[in-house]
Amino acid sequence: MDLLDTLRSTGAVREFRPDPVPDDVVWKVLDTARFAPSGGNAQGWRVVVVNDPDTRRRLRDLYLPGWYDYLAMGSAGLRPWSPTNDRDAEAHALTGARAIAADAAAGPGGFAEHLDAAPVLLALYVDLGALAAVDRDADRYSFAGGASIYPFAWNLLLAARAEGLGGLITTMAVRAEREVNDVLDAPADWALAALVALGHPVHQPRRLTRRPVGSFATVDTATGQTFDPRPSD
Repeated sequence: MDLLDTLRSTGAVREFRPDPVPDDVVWKVLDTARFAPSGGNAQGWRVVVVNDPDTRRRLRDLYLPGWYDYLAMGSAGLRPWSPTNDRDAEAHALTGARAIAADAAAGPGGFAEHLDAAPVLLALYVDLGALAAVDRDADRYSFAGGASIYPFAWNLLLAARAEGLGGLITTMAVRAEREVNDVLDAPADWALAALVALGHPVHQPRRLTRRPVGSFATVDTATGQTFDPRPSD
């Protein structure tokens, strides 16, 4: 595919055909993704390819409580776990998670309930010793270290696209990181960054819809004029 078309149409895919993905294809995806940038070229990503059915089910079961919390907060009009959220409002919203879980258990379930059935399931870790987290000591939420791991996650989706696959990056399992680490026998100095699910999509990705450049780009200051060099009509 053309690069620009790929960038404009690689979205989250949650529905997969049951066709298995051969290990050599997964290896090719990883082999391409490894060219992602990272701070100091430290390449601190670590990947566990999860094949064992029982391990997959255990990861699914650890994933679901966070997913239902996410839905409960979203239903209450909150951006789940936003660093700026009112914590009392979050706590009140979370009281609805049990009912959401019960409704899900009574139905066919979606991606989360069938996480274990994804054709490819990858646990993406980062070696904390490889991170240059320049905002580590800031008096706000630290995120700069993610610049050394999430480009690799994005490369996984792009590389998968080149192999006719789709997928998504999900951080929900980070809510149960300690338990996930126990299941996957991850060392103490690894941090769980995401799970990545891949497979042959039921529906081929289409060009995505996003807000225009003018909604997020300004000139010279955060309150400057909208950045839009196009000639006006």
